Amino acid sequence: MHEQDMAILKSLVAVAWVDGRFASEEREHLEALLSAFGADAAEAEAVRAFAATPRTLADIPISDLSADDRRTLLNHAVVLTHIDGEQTAAEKSFVDQLRGVLRIPDEEGSAIVAAAEARARRLLQTAAA
Repeated sequence: MHEQDMAILKSLVAVAWVDGRFASEEREHLEALLSAFGADAAEAEAVRAFAATPRTLADIPISDLSADDRRTLLNHAVVLTHIDGEQTAAEKSFVDQLRGVLRIPDEEGSAIVAAAEARARRLLQTAAA
């Protein structure tokens, strides 16, 4: 797995913890991403160990992320905040803060968030059907 993929996954752990808990749906999503990113057993275990402790915005390895990786992270972060069926106010605020920390221009960031929210809603509707 690429270093940037590890940075995205660790960043998503911080997103998952924003509401003070790492819900089962968030764990399942992280496991799916570990597989999609081609994590080997050691890499997957490293991410799981990282996820065992609550993480914050300060734990996001921003310097390990390219401009494209930052956009990918924002997209996944939005989906992850919806994965348990509801995006809380704390999660929405975190996404807004994350967008600023990632230095994604407002207009572009808004477009990424809107597209990811629409995708998350479709995923949840499909899962419920």
